Amino acid sequence: MLTLRVLGRMELARDGATLPLPQSKKTRALLAYLAVTGRAHSRDKLCEMFWDLPDDPRGSLRWSLSKLRTLVNDERRERLGADRESVSLDCRDIDVDLLRIRESIDEDFDGAPQPVLTAALKAFRGPFLDGIELDRCPGFQSWMVAEREQARILHARTLFQLANRLGESRPEEALTYMRRMIEVEPDCEEARTAFVRLLMRNGLANEAEQQFEIARRHIQELSGAPAAMLTLAWQELRELPPAPSGPEGRGPSLGYNPISRKAAAPGAVAVMERSDPPAAGDATIAPLRDIEQEIRFCTAPDGTRIAYGTAGQGPPLVKTANWLNHLEFDWQSPVWRHLLHALARHHQLVRYDERGNGLSDWSTPDLSFESFLHDLETVIDAAGLDRFPLFGISQGCAVSIAYAVRHPERVTRLILAGGYARGWRRRGSPGEIARREALQTLTLQGWGQESPAYRQIFTSLYLPDATPEQANWWNELQRITASPQNAYRLTEAFSDIDVRDLLGQVKVPTLVLHSRGDAVVPFDCGRELASGIRGARFVPLESRNHIILEHEPAWVRFLAEISGFLPACPAP
Repeated sequence: MLTLRVLGRMELARDGATLPLPQSKKTRALLAYLAVTGRAHSRDKLCEMFWDLPDDPRGSLRWSLSKLRTLVNDERRERLGADRESVSLDCRDIDVDLLRIRESIDEDFDGAPQPVLTAALKAFRGPFLDGIELDRCPGFQSWMVAEREQARILHARTLFQLANRLGESRPEEALTYMRRMIEVEPDCEEARTAFVRLLMRNGLANEAEQQFEIARRHIQELSGAPAAMLTLAWQELRELPPAPSGPEGRGPSLGYNPISRKAAAPGAVAVMERSDPPAAGDATIAPLRDIEQEIRFCTAPDGTRIAYGTAGQGPPLVKTANWLNHLEFDWQSPVWRHLLHALARHHQLVRYDERGNGLSDWSTPDLSFESFLHDLETVIDAAGLDRFPLFGISQGCAVSIAYAVRHPERVTRLILAGGYARGWRRRGSPGEIARREALQTLTLQGWGQESPAYRQIFTSLYLPDATPEQANWWNELQRITASPQNAYRLTEAFSDIDVRDLLGQVKVPTLVLHSRGDAVVPFDCGRELASGIRGARFVPLESRNHIILEHEPAWVRFLAEISGFLPACPAP
């Protein structure tokens, strides 16, 4: 039995006896890459990732493989497979610590038995591949940094889950776990908020107040924006009666979040309601002046060039394209920037422009649902991503669902905002279809033109509560992102979308958000999505806008729900 440890300093053992690893960092990195990714890789890709030099990269790869064979192969098993085209490592009888933890928990922290969590915690001996840095191998380094961040998040969430479970019965042990979590997640507002809640829950009001002040200053200095979630939680906690201090300093449960985190029953829709949302200004997102967006191009199977961008650091988060996107224009726009900048604060945000609009090819004959799915697959492969949450807005929700069903091993979570399973031709009444077709005709005539009448119709549908600045930007986006013909063809393609038969096949945790007054995609479309996906949480938003804007109260709720759902740090 082989044991491979990648959490902390890399170690390999056979039947409990430690094996000497090769001196070459690249050879050790290659072993970890093959083991953790768990699939075959072409020799060309491995050469480019580790030995992109003008001399003999294939010879260097052969040398490293020869060293690894003596370590992982034996007379009973040939685990390292290599032919002229590809290389793979069969890990069926190799205990890889990170993979074991992922498999045992399987993203279900609420359902994981406590012994499983405790055993997982013991495996975290340090950062992922501690000491293996290949600064001159950007492909590997990018993968390693993302995996390291995901492992750190897994560590923090395990600590949080144990602290949460032991908060009532063994409060001192719970606080020990929570303090360790803060060491792992010092910059995470959600983690700091959870810590303050636990201190108050156990009657330690003085320490809770000091930790609140430390965290508030730290988060504000770090992000340049107020610590909205932390401040709101502290205000709520101060309004509650003080927790009685018994012999152990325990108090009644205050809970970590007003939203229940228990899994919904099969087929059920968990509707999250909250009254009196905080003021919208509390969640203002300061522009990320220190984070640059990098734009690249990749080529879809039919030859269409797709523009995609990456921004931020941390675990990857993929945003599926939706209609009216422009990578460059959106990054600074008053309609999109607050969302994009918020997502890039704790993630490597990967997004792209739909074919036919933005910076992607406009001249493409195929604007079909299948081509949209191929574009998403192409971008993900070009970005070198393995596992990630997927975020869809509007028709991007249907594409996200199809991708999650087709590639269940790669998607960890789904966020679906303002989406639908059926396009307007498939779901609409005769009256709605007639109105849509009239708008289609108007699109061919007024798209991108200085037509106040058309602008008012279009903007009032998508952003009825937009400020003048936002409305003007939306009008400009029409002009620069797509031709009238492509706008017509894209909306025609969206009208025939139907992924109802895929909803029941979604196996990952799913969050569905939808504005109650959305005039573009009716509220019932969001309910249909959530009711069809097993265990999905459905969050109604008090808004009339198809895209949640920064100045409206619903934005605070929207951001808090996404922050709590994504595993960028433990949910409070």
